[in-house]
Amino acid sequence: MYAKGSGEPAAVPPLAGFTVGVTAARRADELAALLERRGAVVLRAPALRIVPLSDDAELLDATKQLLDDAPDVVIATTAIGFRGWIEAADGWGLGEALLRRLDGVELLARGPKVRGAVRAAGLKEAWSPASESMAEVLERLLDEGVEGRCVAVQLHGEPLPGFSEALREAGARVVGVPVYRWTAPEDLGPVDRLLDVVVAGGVDAVSFTSAPAAASLLARAERRGQLRELLEAFRGGAVLAACVGPVTALPLQAHDVPTQAPERFRLGPLVQLIANELPGRVRPLPVAGHRLEIRGQAAVVDGGLRAVPPAGMSLLRALARRPGWVVSRGDLLRVLPGAGRDEHAVETAMARLRVALGAPKLIQTVVKRGYRLSLDPHAEGKYVPSPR
Repeated sequence: MYAKGSGEPAAVPPLAGFTVGVTAARRADELAALLERRGAVVLRAPALRIVPLSDDAELLDATKQLLDDAPDVVIATTAIGFRGWIEAADGWGLGEALLRRLDGVELLARGPKVRGAVRAAGLKEAWSPASESMAEVLERLLDEGVEGRCVAVQLHGEPLPGFSEALREAGARVVGVPVYRWTAPEDLGPVDRLLDVVVAGGVDAVSFTSAPAAASLLARAERRGQLRELLEAFRGGAVLAACVGPVTALPLQAHDVPTQAPERFRLGPLVQLIANELPGRVRPLPVAGHRLEIRGQAAVVDGGLRAVPPAGMSLLRALARRPGWVVSRGDLLRVLPGAGRDEHAVETAMARLRVALGAPKLIQTVVKRGYRLSLDPHAEGKYVPSPR
């Protein structure tokens, strides 16, 4: 892979050679495009489905309750949810009445997108937190004092740990407005394929943009008997659990899964976190005068990306676990998928691996013993193997 018009290797995109699972249902195309733009192979597996409640009795009842008994405060938590509420009310012939009611209360908008939806409806928010955090919303309300006040919260499928409870303890009456709910996807095939690939070691990161998606993936893994293997992949560091924010991470953390989240709870920073973290886990190997990086499903040799077939990657990772040490054909045969007991399969896969790497001397044949990465002697003791 070389830059056009030069003999120098083209810059390797940060996620080239890595595979990332996307569990999002909403804005999945946008997230996948951002990851692919940075070189990742994306496995799309929406772990849930958003069901609008335009004809749901719960939303209708909550809306009528607020029209009959005006709240003191209304909290809009998501743009899509707020728009959906107004559209549902329009469908029931209650749209104008709801807008009039919201125009006469203290309307709080969590973040700029929600603020935009509020203003698009012809309303004006009383306040919006700079941090986009529900914790900051709660702090403001408690500082103002909520005893005897009615607070309506537009729910959006995410858990709000302690939020309503804290308001009730402070004396508020809390009305939940369930604008939509989450349910399992109609087609579970992509989720099942993602789980299979994760437990087989073929995924480097899984992204989560909602707590229900994380909970749904864990529940599906449990139903398929794969929960233990899935958790081991996350806990052992083989797979990065990348969450858009701390609330999204809660179902994973409940299973002792280490998670990472960006400082700003947005898709762009989430992608940037993944693009920084995965290459940062790779430790370069000085081998036979070359610089070798072993990524999830590819190798980088002297700054150039080299596509390696799955069998070759299995061999390369086995050699890299103890760089410079001889690995026997028998041990390599055990990591070679579908090879059976024929050691000739190791020789065939090794020949293809050397061709794929473009530098045959990276791997040395040790007669009657096996193969080794030709680690440069001066680098011994300096290399720390990656989790993979």
